[in-house]
Amino acid sequence: MGGGSYSIGVDLGSTAIKMVLVKSWEIEWSRKVPTAPGQEALALELVRGAMDERGLSEGDIGGIAATGYGKKLMSRAGVTVDEISANAKGLFRLSGGRCRTIINIGGQDLKVITLDQAGKVADFKMNDKCAAGTGRFFEQAARILDTPLESFGKAAGSDAEPAELNSTCVVFAESEMVSLLAKGVPKERIIKGLHNSVARRVANLLGRHRPAGDGDIYLDGGPSQNRGLLEALEDELLTEVKVLPNPQYTVAYGAAISAAGRKDA
Repeated sequence: MGGGSYSIGVDLGSTAIKMVLVKSWEIEWSRKVPTAPGQEALALELVRGAMDERGLSEGDIGGIAATGYGKKLMSRAGVTVDEISANAKGLFRLSGGRCRTIINIGGQDLKVITLDQAGKVADFKMNDKCAAGTGRFFEQAARILDTPLESFGKAAGSDAEPAELNSTCVVFAESEMVSLLAKGVPKERIIKGLHNSVARRVANLLGRHRPAGDGDIYLDGGPSQNRGLLEALEDELLTEVKVLPNPQYTVAYGAAISAAGRKDA
């Protein structure tokens, strides 16, 4: 790649590969595809797609950075960035420096990241030993309930009383949902109970990791677009939880501005 004014960030996640093209701190192009074998080839297709649509040559690209679970698979990346750092850098910049705590719900893990006033990672906690509360868990719940994930927010917004889901293990939580369905409990109640269960899990992981002073809490990752989950979190944490317009690209954006390696990224 050349010394151009564009930078590219690729987040090779467990469920999706996300890519952003950045110039002057702004995201000018973004796309994602499901993760599948041949991750580097899929990522490079996204890179070529961005360059073709924008009419760019390799000389226009100042750098490519990879992050996420599959970051080491992308040999074309000049920089690799760990996803914690990329998430922190991306969200801090996109929030205008307001973010102090990130709740990131990934495909296979759940992270809580605390930032200092300069946007550096002060601490983080991760639950990657159990799928409960992750993107995979929501996908499995959607299959069990025969309800599209896109409809979870609407279903949870009903006036139905939430069903009680107590299991913190994904296997037992799935059994609870099956049992509730067999008893004739409406799906809306189960979905609300599911959101409340995940919110409690997040609160336990968050613990004392609350923003100091006037900092904000942000929910990040694909499931953050679920309005029902956001409301359950706010009720559990007793505070406002914010979401960026395109939260699935935050980590890729953090990688992109790392790739530039200069203030005019």
